[in-house]
Amino acid sequence: MSATQKLLRFGVYELNLDTVELRKSGTLVKLPRQPFKVLAYLAAHAGQIVTREEIQSQLWGEDTHVDFEHGVNKCIKQIRAVLGDDADKPLYIETLPRHGYRFLAPVVSKTIAAPGPKVIESQSGERSRSTALGPPVIPAPPIAASLARQAQTAPVAQAAPAPQAEPAVEPSPGDVGQRASPVRRRRSLWIIGAALIIVLAAGLYYWRAHKRTALTGKDTVVLADFENQTGDPVFDDTLRQALAIQLEQSPFLNVLSDGKLGATLKLMNRWPGARLTSKVAREVCLRSNSKAVINGSIALAGTEYLIVLKAEDCDSGDVLAQAQAQSRSKEEVIPALDTAASSLRAQLGESLSSIQKFSTPLIEATTPSLEALRAYSLGRKISYAKGPMAALPFHQHAVELDPDFARVYAAMANFYSNVGESEKAAENARTAYRLSSKVSEPERLFIQAIYYVDATGELDKVEQVCRLWQETYPRDYTPYAILGSVYARLGNWTAALGQFHQAMRLEPNRGNNYHNVGVAYTSLNRFDEAEAVYRQAQELGFQGALLQQARYELAFLSGDANQMQQLASASAEGEPGTADLLLAAQADTAAWHGKLAQAHDLTHRATDEALQNNARERAASYVVSAALVEVEAGRAQAAHADIDAALKTARNRDVLAMAGLALARAGDAGAAHKLATELNQRFPLDTLVRTYWLPSVEAAVALHERDPRQAIEILKRSSGVELGQPAEVQVFLCPAYLRGETYLALRDGAAASIEFQKFIENYGLVGNFPWGALARLGVARAYALQAETDPAARDKARAAYENFLALWNGADPNLPIYQQAKAEGAKLQ
Repeated sequence: MSATQKLLRFGVYELNLDTVELRKSGTLVKLPRQPFKVLAYLAAHAGQIVTREEIQSQLWGEDTHVDFEHGVNKCIKQIRAVLGDDADKPLYIETLPRHGYRFLAPVVSKTIAAPGPKVIESQSGERSRSTALGPPVIPAPPIAASLARQAQTAPVAQAAPAPQAEPAVEPSPGDVGQRASPVRRRRSLWIIGAALIIVLAAGLYYWRAHKRTALTGKDTVVLADFENQTGDPVFDDTLRQALAIQLEQSPFLNVLSDGKLGATLKLMNRWPGARLTSKVAREVCLRSNSKAVINGSIALAGTEYLIVLKAEDCDSGDVLAQAQAQSRSKEEVIPALDTAASSLRAQLGESLSSIQKFSTPLIEATTPSLEALRAYSLGRKISYAKGPMAALPFHQHAVELDPDFARVYAAMANFYSNVGESEKAAENARTAYRLSSKVSEPERLFIQAIYYVDATGELDKVEQVCRLWQETYPRDYTPYAILGSVYARLGNWTAALGQFHQAMRLEPNRGNNYHNVGVAYTSLNRFDEAEAVYRQAQELGFQGALLQQARYELAFLSGDANQMQQLASASAEGEPGTADLLLAAQADTAAWHGKLAQAHDLTHRATDEALQNNARERAASYVVSAALVEVEAGRAQAAHADIDAALKTARNRDVLAMAGLALARAGDAGAAHKLATELNQRFPLDTLVRTYWLPSVEAAVALHERDPRQAIEILKRSSGVELGQPAEVQVFLCPAYLRGETYLALRDGAAASIEFQKFIENYGLVGNFPWGALARLGVARAYALQAETDPAARDKARAAYENFLALWNGADPNLPIYQQAKAEGAKLQ
């Protein structure tokens, strides 16, 4: 009897080739002998196409008169029933029409020691082995003999086992007392030694030829461009993008991101959108400390398309996994790629349960239109090379070709949100959400997150989605970046910084991640750390519009006028969108110092720049935020003109909210109430509308109507979010400002000073938002009220007025609030 037994293991299943047994998690599962032979043969050739003729020859015999077609179909059906496999979405056995079958799951070949002989009790009670004088000859089961060789070809996760010594054979009765001659003994030893050398050499050769370096959850893989041998350009870029989408579903595999890919190509002195041939991809793999390169090819085999995927260790060149699939038409290429990719994922080490859960068919996750997928693929490539604005026409063309392409709507929603076009972002987010029932898991999470951010504004739901996203795909930086922005909107800057840091750690090749970390540091008054982050971004070559604006804000806070001027001058030559952002920032700086005429001119120029770039919502935001300054400076008529112009340009959430607040502060309670009603009706679930904007507008109306106590009660709803970033433009601490004004109306100087001091304490957050300067006048007025009962507060009031008037030393002389401030300060002299 053999001293060892041969096992083939896949997932929770185990095939014992010697005992002809199938076990699931150690429990014996009934499977008839012939289906067992078919399953064992397919598993022994995992990842390979096994033809029906080969199965017939090896398992039925060439001269069999059995109805082979019926027999093999019946066996496959029985196997699938036992394994719980689905012929349409197979995890184990894939049927390739007119070709045969392929076993998809990774298989581990293992040799174990056979169980020892049964021990029985003798009549005397002694334990003895059940053996005769000569050991009985027990033939090995036929399947073990027929599969012993084939099993060696199965993909293995370990080295081949060392050869086992032959069991000792007891002499037969006729051999007792006889001894082999020295010549026969030497010949036997020579034969045994030679055989042992041959076995060891063969084992070493097999181990070297079939060595596998399994991927781990920490390894990164690089996707090369497909080798398109068909001559049809529709497959260029398209298949690589489709494969990336398929593999990104895997929580196990970590595909090198486009950002890291682009950065590595730059180090190689190549254009970020350069073609990734197998050679280039391998160099990228080595430079980026990745583990493997996945090469793909498509070719015409007669009238059919043949897709081949191969994963190779980028250091040694060893083949880690390979898969192939065929399609009868161009329309079936994407489903065929899906099949091959699933097989590759299994061979690279991903669990079957993971593949089953995270394997939405590409036709559903993308589009049935190859032309639409190609347009989207080109858009992504151009986006990373030239910016999202350049990619937008390609994405728009993609949805023209396929109006149900959910992924593209999500991409456009994200782009519009980043450039301040919230209405367009919401529109695309809603469309993506409507089409998201069949998208892949990571895409579904992304679409849900941007839908709750841009369409409904339900920030609590965004947090829930991002937490699940982080748990499922912990290597993806995106949920950390989104969740950080949620915490920033809510005013929890410490939590925001933590999320932004994690996003930058996971993806250090995105300029936006450096911007977010720098803004969080600045908002926490940690200027040195913010400067270090921006310097690092500049050294890496990141020069985006938002980074330029953030660096300008930091230079303002640091009092670096030269840096501010340099950034403002450079913005005119930057990418589209940089100029209007920096012009708007300069307008805020001018208004901070009371130079409203100069601010008006700069706002007008910023608006023109934005409109030239078709950024109508951003243009409207610039105008309406200027109105907030106009009304506080006492120029209600100019504020009304700005509000009317903004509302005619766009009526998104931010414009409606700021317009309502400005009208309420200007004393037009009726118009403010109408805008608040519209805001509430259009955005009933929006977290910031409910907790920040509506309370601000309603409190401003109550204050105008001389009901300050009601205003204080209303503003309690904003206490938890008042440090947040409620709009795309620089608008901060509105509830605190209104609360301070309300306490002044109540003649509670102590309470008013606490509210206005928030602008000074959070100066990094406030930046050059002009209400920050006006809050200093609020502090002076609060101290003046306290001086009526506390003479010691008089000196504080005088110093506070002097501070404000020095700040507004070059202010427009005819501004009502400036004249009032000078008169109030003079009374304290």
